Amino acid sequence: MSDVLEREDKHTGHIELATLSRQGGRANNQDACGHWQSEQRLCCVVADGAGGHGGGDIASKLVVRHIIDQVSLAPLARLDEVRDLLIDTNAHLRRHQSESGKTKDMHSTVVALFVDLGCREALWGHAGDSRLYLFRDGLMLSHTRDHSVVQTMVDAGLLMPQQMRTHPRRSELQSALGTRPEDLLVSTATQPWQLKPHDVFLLCTDGLWEYVDEAEMCACLSAAADPGAWLAGMEQLVLLHAAEAGKTGHDNFSGIAVWVGEP
Repeated sequence: MSDVLEREDKHTGHIELATLSRQGGRANNQDACGHWQSEQRLCCVVADGAGGHGGGDIASKLVVRHIIDQVSLAPLARLDEVRDLLIDTNAHLRRHQSESGKTKDMHSTVVALFVDLGCREALWGHAGDSRLYLFRDGLMLSHTRDHSVVQTMVDAGLLMPQQMRTHPRRSELQSALGTRPEDLLVSTATQPWQLKPHDVFLLCTDGLWEYVDEAEMCACLSAAADPGAWLAGMEQLVLLHAAEAGKTGHDNFSGIAVWVGEP
């Protein structure tokens, strides 16, 4: 991704989507977003890279490109295929880590959505703290569980979920792509999601969800005429809340919004 705002609106069959990526208060944008579509399939990917000297920027792009390339060759139909693809993407990123000193420590989160428009099903998977949110009838039904230190603290009852956004250890990950295979954590949907008209998905990096809570996501959604307007509303909230918190160097923030239409 470049260092400037990138927003686009795409229509594919019965799906409408938009993409947003901003560098926030950082020197460069280490997030990457991408999607691939055919008449029957849609794949969306969001990644958040990490690593010194530009390695994070390279890592996130490698992750997005590899997933899209693989899905365009052989679209996924099962949850085990989603898991296998994320594991393969981890191996792909690790092969590139040894190419130079610039990339030896690079890692990346990932969240990916795979939609079959023919059977009206969605699959997804992720690693790290980039999230997929699922909305139905204007309400947030669920979101992916982070592979992070603060998530384990919430699971253990040591933190309330709303405290995750401000905890000092919020950015510490348990796993991300670029990790040794024996340490890698990846998660997928528990079962294929049967699409209904007006279902909404949001794939986003932590730079977005840190500053926009679920109630605000729903409020922006109810006020938006299309996915681009929804992302634009949340963008303004990120900038507002970061300024209120005095965080001029706040993180990159990116997202893909997917709206499901009538069959």
